[in-house]
Amino acid sequence: MAKEKLKTIYVCTNCGEIYHRWQGQCSSCKEWNTIIEDVIDTNAQSNDKKALSSSYPHIEFNQLSDVDADDNTNRIKTGIGELDRVLGGGVVRGAGMLIGGEPGAGKSTLLLQVCGNLCNKCNVMYISGEESVSQIKLRANRLGIDGKNISIASENDVFSICRSIEHYQPDIMVIDSIQTMNCSTISSSPGSVSQVRECTSLLLGTAKKHDTALFIVGHVNKDGAIAGPKVMEHIVDTVLYFEGDKMLPYRILRSSKNRYGSTNEIGMFDMSSKGIIEIKNPSLMLLEGKGTNVSGSCVTCVIEGSRPILTEIQSLTTKTSFGTPRRAAAGIDYNRLNLLLAVLEKRAGFFIQNIDIYLNVVGGLELEETSIDLAVIISVFSGLTDKPVPDDMVVFGEVGLGGEVRGVVNIDLRLKEIRRLGFKKAIIPLQGLSQIDKNVYDLEIYGVSNVRQAINLI
Repeated sequence: MAKEKLKTIYVCTNCGEIYHRWQGQCSSCKEWNTIIEDVIDTNAQSNDKKALSSSYPHIEFNQLSDVDADDNTNRIKTGIGELDRVLGGGVVRGAGMLIGGEPGAGKSTLLLQVCGNLCNKCNVMYISGEESVSQIKLRANRLGIDGKNISIASENDVFSICRSIEHYQPDIMVIDSIQTMNCSTISSSPGSVSQVRECTSLLLGTAKKHDTALFIVGHVNKDGAIAGPKVMEHIVDTVLYFEGDKMLPYRILRSSKNRYGSTNEIGMFDMSSKGIIEIKNPSLMLLEGKGTNVSGSCVTCVIEGSRPILTEIQSLTTKTSFGTPRRAAAGIDYNRLNLLLAVLEKRAGFFIQNIDIYLNVVGGLELEETSIDLAVIISVFSGLTDKPVPDDMVVFGEVGLGGEVRGVVNIDLRLKEIRRLGFKKAIIPLQGLSQIDKNVYDLEIYGVSNVRQAINLI
């Protein structure tokens, strides 16, 4: 019997690069403190090489034109509209979906609700490596799920799980979580880079072979990324992230990778005592409780995927007590805020060198679209002058370094959402006026070409 040979290596959890000794920075992805120790079995590598030299049957190929695949009929509706939206219309059979988020974000709760919705029309299996079957049952009782057609188990051996998939051939399989799974042929402990990568590969390969839709729960590290190497995200078909402050009830489900749909769509949920409830009209939720006649507040409209969303941007300006004024941003990029403040000072003539400025996007949204630029500037202007923005006004537009207001996409969708929610006025880029018919929207629409014109309208 061959003697077991173990070899210590060091792997970057961000990009998967392998090193023979530890170092502070990864030479491949340039990230710091992402290299961790791992153990591999050198006998397994030699056995793989011997296996390659043995005879294997040829692969049977199919002509692409002869393959029958309908995207609509091949999807399973989860019964949760916001999740279906993010997935691109539903769950694709044989797809591997990785869902990550902070502890307590609601990953396990959401997936158990999905199992409860699908158990009457699909063969559903739920395997947990973290909870016992009685603990899963307690959570199901809290959610009002009887679970008559849901098969549950507490198991962490990946080979046993793969054999169960081959035997029962379920339509939906949930693995909670991948960091607790163990592959007996690998000497390292569960949750290590080698274990996570190998377990994910084995589970997904078996699921695709039997057309099983596989949900995999993944923990996140301190930076918010799914723990384990990036190669795990390359293996699966869809990567979903649960975002949101644990102290707030709202959750945002965002896709960073989706082979079967768009990565621009988001789903919004409300975390309640009875589980996760989808929010079908996020604009109303985000504007709920908005103050009237308050300075420093400005409503803007962003596009997330195909959905227009109205949200409130708040700013607070106070005289600084220090030599250097403080800037803080929640919901938008900090560097982008500093850029817009420089434009406000240089192009609009406001002196802010002795002013602390705090900016917040209400509801916990993380906004990346540049169409919020003009609303940020108007919000800060309102806070500086203590002059409220009209409560029935919405502002959007990209701002350049010259103070010019540039055009944005989907102006028609934005204006329809603004009108639907009862707003009466809108400040938009001047270029957008040529793309719309002002008489259709029943709105007072003002087109501006620079920041100064927008400020004069407040």
